Amino acid sequence: MYKKLSADHSFSDSALPISPLIPINASKDKMDTKIKQFIQLIHDDPHRIVVVAAGAGTEAISDLLGVAGATRTILEAIIPYSQAAFNDFLELPPEQYVAGKTAALLAGRALTRARWLENGGESPTLGLSCTATIITDRPKRGEHRAHIALWHPKRLTQVELYLQKGARDRRGEEELVSRLMLNTLAAACGVDEPQRALPLPLLDGDRLQTTVHDFAAVEEDLQNGRSYFGISPDGRLLSSPPRVILPGSFNPLHTGHLNMARAASRIVGHTVAFELSISNVDKRPLSASVIHNRMAQFAGRWPIFASRAPTFVEKAALYPNAIFVVGYDTAVRILQPRYYDNSVKKCHAALAAIRERGCSFLVAGRVGNSGIFRDITHLDIPPAFTTLFRSISMQQFRKDISSTELRQRGARGSR
Repeated sequence: MYKKLSADHSFSDSALPISPLIPINASKDKMDTKIKQFIQLIHDDPHRIVVVAAGAGTEAISDLLGVAGATRTILEAIIPYSQAAFNDFLELPPEQYVAGKTAALLAGRALTRARWLENGGESPTLGLSCTATIITDRPKRGEHRAHIALWHPKRLTQVELYLQKGARDRRGEEELVSRLMLNTLAAACGVDEPQRALPLPLLDGDRLQTTVHDFAAVEEDLQNGRSYFGISPDGRLLSSPPRVILPGSFNPLHTGHLNMARAASRIVGHTVAFELSISNVDKRPLSASVIHNRMAQFAGRWPIFASRAPTFVEKAALYPNAIFVVGYDTAVRILQPRYYDNSVKKCHAALAAIRERGCSFLVAGRVGNSGIFRDITHLDIPPAFTTLFRSISMQQFRKDISSTELRQRGARGSR
């Protein structure tokens, strides 16, 4: 279906079915029936979605809600109409409101919102977004365009539509954008046969392009020997090593992880990337489905890497000159000889290897089972390696929460 563009597993082509040119309002009754039947196929699929539309695409929401069974599909529909609402949903102002990157960020946040609402439910989740600028009651200098994104834990689909200016009224542009959203959603739900898709009456002056970032393909590469890969908040695949890394299992991701990352970012002056290791010294390797779902927690929010490096010696080899942000419990394990064949000599050799790679640790304190808050001052750091560890003070960060506690209570992770 897609043409391979490059080794980063991004693909591009017009992947959504396009009909010959027909008036979009022709045979309206017949088209309504087709839309209802088409949406019924979406409702029959187990995926549940959060959909967000700004500038156009509200008719897609209306159509989805107008067919019986919408509660099986839609968890939430959001229309951030003002800039304040748009910024609040993304948690920051975008570089540009109508852009492919912004649509990806919206879809990522929609996915994380859907996951949070499902709270570990059995239904798979998706995030669908549209940010557009179409005809209004005043002339526009720029192009009329829509950027649609569909974030699935295994892939991100981005669709760009540039409309021939002046060729349609607002209703015609809105209907075309909304149909494109429905076709994009249907394809993610497995309703991807060309004869079933809604016709898209494109004009000679319209431009349509679809790009797919295949996370599953690079994850398979990781299982087969690739050292690591990363996904940016807007879904781009990353191959350069991050500067500041917060490793963890993120089961689930919670506000403690996020606030610690923010504190570290303020201290070092760099964006923090999270890292999920598919192998762990104390745990079984993660399955592909677990990797996809754990990494999906960061969609639209933070860069997330995955690696096959279970120890910090191996991580230092992958990410030279990196600062590793860790909690007190992890720092204790880094310094314990039992993780080095019960050998103090091997423990010191490992610390020396980490230092030789230019890496270091930024340590946040935490409350243990005893109820006592412990930080870097409680660590038994060998004198030769004191400069390898720096502190995140209690004033800079403290959050008494753990993934284990959340799982035991059946509580949600971070929004």
